[in-house]
Amino acid sequence: MKRGAVFCLVGLLVLGVGLIGWAGGSLRVTFAWPTYADPAVGSDYSSSSTLVNLYDSLVYPVLGGYVTANLAQVWEVSGDGLTRTFYLRSGVKFHDGTEFTAEDVKFSMDRLQTIGEGYAYLFDAVESTEVVDGYTVRFHMSRQSGPFLTNIVRLYVLNKDLVMANLEDGPYGDFGDYGKKYLLTHDAGSGAYTIKEFPLEEYVLMEKFPDYWGMVDPDAPDLVKFIATTEPMTVRTMLANKELEISDQWQTSESLAALDAMEGVDIAKFYMGGVFFYMIHNKKPPTDDIHFRKAMAWAFDYETAAALDLSHPAHGPVAVDYPGWNPDVFTYHQDLDKAMEELRQSKYYDQLDDYPVDLHWCSLVPTEEKPALLFQANMAEIGIKVNVIRTPWMTMIDEMADMEKSPHIETIYVSPHWPEAGSMLESRYLSSSAATWEQNEWLLDPYYDEAVADALATVNMEERFAKYHDLQDYIVDLCPSIFVNDQLERHAYQSYVDWPAARGLVIKIMGYNMDARFIKVLPH
Repeated sequence: MKRGAVFCLVGLLVLGVGLIGWAGGSLRVTFAWPTYADPAVGSDYSSSSTLVNLYDSLVYPVLGGYVTANLAQVWEVSGDGLTRTFYLRSGVKFHDGTEFTAEDVKFSMDRLQTIGEGYAYLFDAVESTEVVDGYTVRFHMSRQSGPFLTNIVRLYVLNKDLVMANLEDGPYGDFGDYGKKYLLTHDAGSGAYTIKEFPLEEYVLMEKFPDYWGMVDPDAPDLVKFIATTEPMTVRTMLANKELEISDQWQTSESLAALDAMEGVDIAKFYMGGVFFYMIHNKKPPTDDIHFRKAMAWAFDYETAAALDLSHPAHGPVAVDYPGWNPDVFTYHQDLDKAMEELRQSKYYDQLDDYPVDLHWCSLVPTEEKPALLFQANMAEIGIKVNVIRTPWMTMIDEMADMEKSPHIETIYVSPHWPEAGSMLESRYLSSSAATWEQNEWLLDPYYDEAVADALATVNMEERFAKYHDLQDYIVDLCPSIFVNDQLERHAYQSYVDWPAARGLVIKIMGYNMDARFIKVLPH
């Protein structure tokens, strides 16, 4: 048996900073909405940030893509990689005072897999979960899983007894609705914070849990409020009045420049591995034609689009320098001659007026409007008409759940859920992620599905990364999407906030940079 606890000294130092200081204060952050606080449902940016604060996972991510012990103190992997045993920490309490045990881990995994939403796809290789004793849990795998240890940061452990006490009628047999209604506005976690108020369309207010077992910086806020707005004037007013500590990442360059000019407000900038995609519907005319898609890819002005975000053009579906990124992957640049060459090969070339392209951009993300208008202008240069449509986020989610309702293009920022290229390759293009907000392409490619499964089952990291490289080449050759730019996250924040991410201490997994127990809110 091989001991599997992996520690990162730098990451542990990050977790341990600031052990003395002023206690109290509030951390208020704006987000694009909605937010789902149920670990079997939420997976977007605001939901992931909320889950990180309410719940604990068996391991915790640290700098450099490694993990450290959390609810699990140590773990073992069998020689064939098909059995993984975790030895759990004792004395951990859930927010209602119930003690955490292995039963809660099994319940959480079973519930996630049964509901099949959120991060459930990460655990397809788990065949069953066994409670060995009160503080030992064992996962039996149907196949090897190279990145399983990093995936497990997304298994947020719920209080089984509390969920079972709040079941309502639903589709899950003896489990009713599995507590989904209750967990819309309540939590069942053991994390550093617990839900105090949650009016669904407005905000989620969390308060510090006094009996938290783990490390919390003494300057961490007592209250954390995630607020449902990205409206520039609202954000500007709140920051000016010190009613907001950190802005959302969706403010325009003009808005950020105005915010930066405010006394006491700074701008944090960091890459987290996210990519801005134009998700092209591969099954709807005219974008079902590969030559039509490639014509659009050659016609787009990537340099200007990236400059709007102060970023750099993307290099395929994986961000530059992210673990497993292929530095040799083919990239498009604007070349109208090549665009026309591809367009002439399209079966729709003589019918362009009959096939306008609908592009939906998210109304909650103002930064998406200018690139959309740029795209419209670029496509007009080669004779393709584009309808640019401002669309609410909830409408976009609804559209992408139905192949017939999905438009030709949805514009979406996607960030990795775990710290390898395989995260983007898995969530973005697998058939199992079609009908989710992370894929409007409807790729539905059996070869690709098998190749991703093979890569993820490869335990040797060097071999796994080589397979990731091949998959990036395969995707770019199909041109299912336009890879606009690598996402440079930009947040305005108050100078009295000591935020590790703003100092370059970035955990490149969505949500973890908003773990409030490591963010200092200093006297002001």
